[in-house]
Amino acid sequence: MAQYEWDRNQVETWVDRIVRRTMRMDMPWDWPSGVAYYGICRAYEATGKKEYLELLKERVDELIELGLPSPWTVNTCAMGHCLITLYEQTGDERYWEILESKIRYLQQDALRFGDYVLQHTVSAKNDFPEQCWADTLFMAAYLMLRVGVIKKDEALIDDALNQYYWHIHYLQNMDTGLWYHGYNNCTKDHMSGFYWGRANAWAAYTMSQVGRCLPECYLYPKYMDVAGSLSEQLSALKLLQTEHGMWRTILDDDQSYEEISASCGIAAAMIIKKNPLHTRYVNRFLQGIGEEISEDGRILHVSGGTAIMKDRDGYRNISRDWIQGWGQGLALACFAALLSSDETAADGAL
Repeated sequence: MAQYEWDRNQVETWVDRIVRRTMRMDMPWDWPSGVAYYGICRAYEATGKKEYLELLKERVDELIELGLPSPWTVNTCAMGHCLITLYEQTGDERYWEILESKIRYLQQDALRFGDYVLQHTVSAKNDFPEQCWADTLFMAAYLMLRVGVIKKDEALIDDALNQYYWHIHYLQNMDTGLWYHGYNNCTKDHMSGFYWGRANAWAAYTMSQVGRCLPECYLYPKYMDVAGSLSEQLSALKLLQTEHGMWRTILDDDQSYEEISASCGIAAAMIIKKNPLHTRYVNRFLQGIGEEISEDGRILHVSGGTAIMKDRDGYRNISRDWIQGWGQGLALACFAALLSSDETAADGAL
């Protein structure tokens, strides 16, 4: 049984600060808000504070009234996560209708390659031809899985698991256990080929959620690949944690800075996985994370939006001076996992 060294009142105080600071951000309907508002939904579920849901509903309703982006992209589908919570808590069909339109886009219109793998898209253009990015797991695959489970739609569940299977195949180095940022199917390579921290967080966090989200996950053969991939990845990641309890923006490069959104996503995956051998690494993270939260709830030292950069300096020199929606959201998701950890069963041998 994992014994984490933490103070519930302190964590709930952090969560409250982060939620309120997040809602001061002017984020349009896109992936930064998608990750941030997902975190707020998880905070609401973990604390039961209805004011978090009310703040979120007010903002999402405003964005809907102002007009939604068209057409969808993989990245804009990230906002579907908060629509699930809003629909479940209010019963308002508007949220479900918008969510369904995102799923139709992913199933019918989104660019694919190879074995029906989603190409990562950030605009209506063909931005990255036949490129597979770890980011897609959070923005689209995990969303498809959640909706598939709600609808009991086995075809959608299979499509979601297929995304995990091929992202693992393309992005995880079987020798190291770590994940590359992206894969180019046209050139059959990983481009610059670095183990980017936040890519590993997208992978670890979303893989940790599959077993919790999918009933009788052990009956799906592709889930075994998810479980195996996550176990190998976390075994590798624990060895790359810094003395401060964080992970770097290039994981195996000691000249790269510590990056807090990646650190929160990785720590959250360890908390959710509940492997007792990870306890010391979670505790080291908990000892250091308080220094990365400002008094007004800003998560500090979060790197800006990052394409697949050309070289090490490209990753090392991305600014981490500004508040970012994904930093806020991943921190909230991590703390929500911690607050709910006593209620979460381990997945046994899977």
